[in-house]
Formats: sequence, structure tokens, C-alpha cells
Amino acid sequence: MKKYLVEFIGTFFLVFTVGMTVIAPGAGAMAPLAIGSILAVMIFAGGHVSGGHFNPAVTLGVWLRGKCDTADVVPYFAAQGAAALVASLLVKTLKTGLVAKAAALAPAMVPEVMPALLAEFVFTFALVWVVLNTATAKGTSGNSFYGLAIGFTVLAGAYAVGGVSGGAFNPAVAIGLCTMGAVAWGSIWIYLVANLAGGAVAALTYKVVNGND
Repeated sequence: MKKYLVEFIGTFFLVFTVGMTVIAPGAGAMAPLAIGSILAVMIFAGGHVSGGHFNPAVTLGVWLRGKCDTADVVPYFAAQGAAALVASLLVKTLKTGLVAKAAALAPAMVPEVMPALLAEFVFTFALVWVVLNTATAKGTSGNSFYGLAIGFTVLAGAYAVGGVSGGAFNPAVAIGLCTMGAVAWGSIWIYLVANLAGGAVAALTYKVVNGND
């Protein structure tokens, strides 16, 4: 239960920070820095308890790599999804109120399908690849930089392709963005498919490169 609570807390603060910095009035061009930073500090805070996934795509990748118990996969997904919903409802309350007037909301993003699929796949692959190589590999065991490496991967991705796809790289973040009204619900499948595929391919690539480690 402690692991699931930590996953809830970390995912909550990640999604909450995304919403508060991205939805106007937000942090503008500084939003990716805030998002990468909160992910890094939450990983440092909870990584020793739950692994600090805060992302179903990471959980999938770590499970395929063999470093997450099968019994934990669905509870991790549930904790991450619940945290995203709670965080997004709090963002809506603070930004526009739970029942917002249409005039108070910016139009929901509807990303172009193929560019968004590619952008989300590429940087989710990068994120899970970095997680596996800094937080689960024998060669980097006991390092003190894994949280920063992971946080900076998300920061770089948000700057690089945020304008293309919204820069979720995380199905829980995508759920949060849709619940907040920042991304159209009709586009949620793009993130689910690209993010989970990116995580799975990263895990398979890790095994090719590192074997059973």
C-alpha cells in the first residue's frame, strides 16, 4: 500500500504542476522547467519506496524489463490514473471553477494525428530508456543523478515537441490534460497508443543492449 500511495502522490504533483503552469494564466515558456523539476524532486522523494514511476508507460517499461512485480502493475496504473483525475479537478477548481463558463476556457488542443503519434512515441521512448538505464541498470546502481536525468528528459521533450503534441509522454498526464480541457478527449487515444508503445519498445531495446543485466 505504501508504494501505491507514493505513486499517487508523485503523479498528483506532476499532473497538478502541468495544469497550473500550462493553463493560462500559467508559467509560459518556463512551464517545462517547472514540470521537469517537480518530476525530478518527486522521483528523489519516492523512488526508494515505489521506484518513482508516476507514469503508466514507465511502469510498463520497468515491468517488461523485469524490475516491477506483475502484481503491482494494475495497482500502479490505478494509483496514477486516480492521482491524475484528482489533480486535474483541483487545477480546474483553482483556474476556472469546476463548472467553467465556455468563455473562460481556451479551445482544447486537437493535435494532428501522425505528428503527435510520432512526437509522443519518440520522447516516451527517450524517457523510459533513461529511466531503465539510470534507475534500474547494474552499471548505474546507487547513482545520485537518476532523478535529474529523468526530469531533464521530460523538460527537453516538452520544449522540443510540446507544440506538436502537448508533450505528455505519460498516459496519466494525458488523462489529466483531457480532464482539464486542455486537450480534446477525442485525441486521448493518441497518447495511450504512443506512450505505451514507446515504453514497451524502450524496454525491449534495453534488453537488446543490456541483455538480462
